[in-house]
Amino acid sequence: MNTLKSNPFSWINQPLQQKLVKLGIHNELDLLLHLPLRYEDETRLYPIRDIPEGKTVQIEGVIVDCEIITHPRRQLVCQLKDTSGVLFIRFLNFYPAQVKAYSPGVRLRVLGEVRTGFFGAEMIHPKCRSVHEEAPLADTLTPIYSTTAGVAQSTITKLIQQILRDSRNTDFLAETLPETILTQYQLIGFRESIWLLHQPPPDIAMGLLQNRTHPAWRRIKFDELLAQQLSMRMHYRQRRSYRAPVLQEKNHLTQALLASLAFDLTDAQKKALTEIKRDLSAANPMQRLLQGDVGSGKTIVAALAALQAIENGYQAAVMAPTEILSEQHYQKFLSWFAPLGVTVAWLSGSQTKKQRAHELTEIAAGNAMLTVGTHALFQEQVQFSRLGLVIVDEQHRFGVHQRLALRLKGSETNWLPHQLMMSATPIPRTLSMSYYADLEVSVIDQLPPGRLPVITKLIDESRRSEVVARVREACHAGKQAYWVCPLIEESEALQLKTAVETYTVLSQTFPDLKVSLVHGRLHAQDKSAIMTAFSQGEIQLLVATTVIEVGVDVPNASLMVIEHAERMGLSQLHQLRGRIGRGSEVGICVLLYQQPLSQIARQRLRIIFEHTDGFEIARQDLRLRGPGEFLGTRQSGIPMLRFADVQQDMDLLEAARTAAEYLLHDYPAAAQRHLQRWLGEKKEYLRV
Repeated sequence: MNTLKSNPFSWINQPLQQKLVKLGIHNELDLLLHLPLRYEDETRLYPIRDIPEGKTVQIEGVIVDCEIITHPRRQLVCQLKDTSGVLFIRFLNFYPAQVKAYSPGVRLRVLGEVRTGFFGAEMIHPKCRSVHEEAPLADTLTPIYSTTAGVAQSTITKLIQQILRDSRNTDFLAETLPETILTQYQLIGFRESIWLLHQPPPDIAMGLLQNRTHPAWRRIKFDELLAQQLSMRMHYRQRRSYRAPVLQEKNHLTQALLASLAFDLTDAQKKALTEIKRDLSAANPMQRLLQGDVGSGKTIVAALAALQAIENGYQAAVMAPTEILSEQHYQKFLSWFAPLGVTVAWLSGSQTKKQRAHELTEIAAGNAMLTVGTHALFQEQVQFSRLGLVIVDEQHRFGVHQRLALRLKGSETNWLPHQLMMSATPIPRTLSMSYYADLEVSVIDQLPPGRLPVITKLIDESRRSEVVARVREACHAGKQAYWVCPLIEESEALQLKTAVETYTVLSQTFPDLKVSLVHGRLHAQDKSAIMTAFSQGEIQLLVATTVIEVGVDVPNASLMVIEHAERMGLSQLHQLRGRIGRGSEVGICVLLYQQPLSQIARQRLRIIFEHTDGFEIARQDLRLRGPGEFLGTRQSGIPMLRFADVQQDMDLLEAARTAAEYLLHDYPAAAQRHLQRWLGEKKEYLRV
């Protein structure tokens, strides 16, 4: 048997194998790494008289009475008696067979949470099994595993126990870490940890297992974090082995652009630009993440980086996630670059076939030194002459293979263009250390001088008329406003107002205003025309979906109303809020919410009301949602941690980072074995 990845389940029938795959289980080691979600204690019995309320315990007794009652609802109620007292057990959903099985005189062993009910101490829907007197208790805590349709707990338990027995004669649980690592970080053995977590002894501290702080859990979490760090560092080293064009600082075009600007760069922008310039001057491909809050000035930094490539005779490409943002970038780059004699191309879905063909020819010939577009940039027909720098805005919105495809556009043998990724969603340090460990990170952590924080107001839906009056007042004063809705079609489940309905109502409410509507399903050409009209002041009130979430820059728009703000995430609310207050007027963002509010919605609204700093909002967002949702991993392709929590296990993450470098330097073979155990074929997810 292979040391690390055992053979597929040749001894398990095909239908069951297919169901196990849904749980991410492809072989025997995967099954052993399918660790329990929680545990139940069936190793001891509690006398009914001594059972603590609110705790899950096991009790054994004899049924003395069992009947179906119909008030206040139909249910099966039984009385279970031991030598110390009586416990009621209730079943709100039950089968006729249960009525027969729980007849008086039957000895039952029940496990469940005890609470005080109408009749006294009771359990609702406990786990039950009939036993004979003196039936032996379990000799280990009972693990509870995640399951899928058609796979019972008992099935998973039997499979795991069989493999544990067989593992005595195999080496696929062999140690991958050298003794020095185990000693330095006080780690117990891998095999010992797996065995203990699947069959913990009855005297073990249940709390340490449940909150995953037991040494066995810490060993598993350390191994998982170490595999992640090893993969990141190996790909970082691999990338350093590629060649990239050396883009020296020449500073002719860059100085000309800086001289033409009506503002000076902030110290944070200058620092980020210095880091980027240094990377571009190296012979290895840059892979840097530029993160900064909404309105911090990432785009001008990206423009100056693009000019450094262009001054060296190389093309640059800017990829944006939406048509609207793509056009915004195109117009902005064109206004900066055209006076410098730099040709800017734009690839858009709104172009005619003839226009697109012309742009493609200019790009392929090397006449267009900067190209702006959406995901259309990585399509096969787009060919660059000498692509030296790829800039990806809002990088988390693109799939991992999309980013890679664009990057490979400029690649030759062992050669890659530089890559700069931008994000207005700040990444908290714990996530940056974990999921972006193979990237260099630059941070713009200050706003341009004079940029005033947007005032946020929380207003109940019942006060809608006040909001309408405020919008009319602002528009009559010469300002512009957004009215943002979360959906464009009615959803019975969510019962949200739609953008289409809202547009109709607001058009009737404001007959004296020019009201328009933009959403994601409009033709690209129509979206472009509407946004152009809005930016030129021809439209006073723009009803929109979250298609305007990123990149839209209309300085005269100083008021935003967001419908059903309680339904939106913190990052989305913060991004939307960043679309206003970009001129000389203070921006006001009205968050309309509808009662009743869930606890999580209440927390989100409080956070967005109290904070304007995107970094603090990101930290709070991570705390609420966890890394999976925060990073959008389904879109980004980043493999998630199954056991470790990067916030709770910060000490293990720090240790894993240090250990990864040590292993790669002194024990490269052990590092490969460890990676194979934990990631297998998934190592390629971290390629970009």
